[in-house]
Amino acid sequence: MARVIRFHEFGGPEVLRIENVEIPQPGPGEVQIRVKALGLNRAEALLRTGTYIETPVLPSGLGLEAAGIVESVGDGVENFAPGDTVSIIPPKSMVRWPAYGELVTFPAGSVVKHPRALSWEKAAALWMPYLTAYGALIDIAKLHRGDFVVITAASSSVGLAAIQIANRVGATAIAVTRSSGKREELLAFGAAHVIAAAEEDLETRLKDITGPNGVRVVLDPIGGPIVGPLTGAMTPGGILVEYGGLSPEPTPFPLFTVLSKSLTLRGYLVHEIIGDPARLEAAKAFILDGLASGALQPVIARTFPFDRIVDAHRFLESNEQFGKIVVTV
Repeated sequence: MARVIRFHEFGGPEVLRIENVEIPQPGPGEVQIRVKALGLNRAEALLRTGTYIETPVLPSGLGLEAAGIVESVGDGVENFAPGDTVSIIPPKSMVRWPAYGELVTFPAGSVVKHPRALSWEKAAALWMPYLTAYGALIDIAKLHRGDFVVITAASSSVGLAAIQIANRVGATAIAVTRSSGKREELLAFGAAHVIAAAEEDLETRLKDITGPNGVRVVLDPIGGPIVGPLTGAMTPGGILVEYGGLSPEPTPFPLFTVLSKSLTLRGYLVHEIIGDPARLEAAKAFILDGLASGALQPVIARTFPFDRIVDAHRFLESNEQFGKIVVTV
């Protein structure tokens, strides 16, 4: 028996329950992990409320990121052994392979041996934000030295990963946040410029910063009305990568701006990187090399014990965090 977190109905954080369940042995090609830390993502809050791209059968587990020690392996697994220090690359289905538990089972292809020097908390905060940001900025947009890149929701774990990746390749990171409360933190973290979208004219500020060069790359998980000023400040041939839909308002399509500038507006989910072995290996190499050099370092906003998962989800939905929320087991 092991404790897992599940929900039996859709709703707020209070629907999450800690339950004791029997955990079967890993099947062929699977690795079972004794979890030390969990990384929280907005996708889990969406699944919990019934608004995620995946619809669970209730009761359902949840969770996309974890780090821990290999407990046992199934038939055919050759690269892992009990006692290995590992972390989890987010699977395509968190309903099929949920991470919120003391003992979890994942396909061997979703498991990575991470550097032992990395803490459990940072290992659990690694793969979702850095794979997401790498896939959008490097794999798709081909971000390079001299580019201006706009990163909205900049204080999120993906936003912070994107700032680090932009700096690593020599691009200029422009962080966009709602208010000026996190301005100094973002500047200290490495953003070249910070714009408080609720307090400043976003398009005007972007044009002032970038001058005639304009913005070539935008990374945005929000959508809604912000798409107008973002595309208005983009350079001809620029690309906007949309990886979420946090805005409750409709997202207008800026037809004439897109036409006049030959812009690319690109929908993106991290699964397209994870599902392609060659692209995933390139991403892992980039991220692990960045960890080794110190250029990439996960940021932990706050940690909660396993028993306080409801409080952790409430903090997740507060939008007050700077970085990743982690639950220790």
